[in-house]
Amino acid sequence: MAKRHERRVRYREVIQLSFAALSNSFVTGFAAGKIYQGDLKKLCVPGLNCYSCPGALLSCPIGSLQAVLSSRSFNFSLYVFGMLLVFGAVLGRMICGFLCPFGMIQEWLHKIPFPFKRNRFKGDQPLRYLKYLVLLVAVILLPMLVVNEVGVGTPTFCKWICPTGTLEAGVPLVLLNPASGGTATALQGPIQGLQNLIPAGPLFKTGWLFTWKMALLVLVILLSVIIYRPFCKYLCPLGAIYGLLNPISLYRLRMDKTACIHCGECRRACKMCLDPETRQNEAECVRCGDCVNVCPTGGLSMGFGDKKQEAAGSGCFGK
Repeated sequence: MAKRHERRVRYREVIQLSFAALSNSFVTGFAAGKIYQGDLKKLCVPGLNCYSCPGALLSCPIGSLQAVLSSRSFNFSLYVFGMLLVFGAVLGRMICGFLCPFGMIQEWLHKIPFPFKRNRFKGDQPLRYLKYLVLLVAVILLPMLVVNEVGVGTPTFCKWICPTGTLEAGVPLVLLNPASGGTATALQGPIQGLQNLIPAGPLFKTGWLFTWKMALLVLVILLSVIIYRPFCKYLCPLGAIYGLLNPISLYRLRMDKTACIHCGECRRACKMCLDPETRQNEAECVRCGDCVNVCPTGGLSMGFGDKKQEAAGSGCFGK
């Protein structure tokens, strides 16, 4: 049983690392400090991965969504909305557990030894609703309603909040463009969440906005050491979208109720603080598979289909 558990954990980590490397495999971008803007950028990765990362070959779905909402380009927005619905309806938050580079980074950070690890605390459950507010206000409403003199909005989430963009794009582009205006030029493109974030000038002579974004990134990094996936739990708007689709997604966590012995191992193993025995497909489940690995009878499984084996009901959070 232990060997099967280790194999599955490694298998998921291999998928995470491989997908992150493939999505950011534009080596020339890292060498030249520039952003790939070829035809592949018309497509989106399913997870959160910054468009402006020097190695990124595809676009970020949240950045793309903000771009079309702020520009009112409805033909392209149909594609973006449709893509998010397809990804979510087929895979749900399995994308968060297997295909999101920033989720992987948070998991790595959480493995750092620290004397005070805290996943369960007062206020944890209400805080999880915050990501839905971020989705509604920062991703949808503000880019649509707060516009400049020519009617173009600002990608609020990318510009003011997203730590993924700071880590994958802001920091590398500052380091790769130490003494010229190349960084600001490189950030031009159809998704401009980081445009003008890094002004021309010597290394680290950035602006207050970059300082603000770096402070948020450092906060998320520190919290990730203590709390498992804090950004995913409390702030990620992409996780909010996929979470809403999790209960109806085709890829599901399944329970064979006849095999369950009510030992509680799955609940204790869940780092998202859920109870897989009673509710298998909640909005917060990232399909990491930890509960499946520890189930002594094999009553839990993940895959496509057979809803007959699932326990009735699937809400936002476990009780």
